Amino acid sequence: MIKKIRLELLYYVAILLVLAIVQHSDLLTAPLERFEQMQHNANYFHPFLYALLIYILIACMRVIVKFILFLKNKFKTN
Repeated sequence: MIKKIRLELLYYVAILLVLAIVQHSDLLTAPLERFEQMQHNANYFHPFLYALLIYILIACMRVIVKFILFLKNKFKTN
């Protein structure tokens, strides 16, 4: 169970990093300036919320694909 939680947490962090780099390319060149802007605007939690939304969408798609494959294998054996 701990292994599954770690894997899902790794997925979430990967989504968070990809979204941050795609939306704010200056994180690669001047990360301190970006963090200062974030502190000045006091918007700390929006990246986590956006990443959570994308994670939930991807998780729903994973569940649907897993269910379709389950049904396909169930009817294939009969």
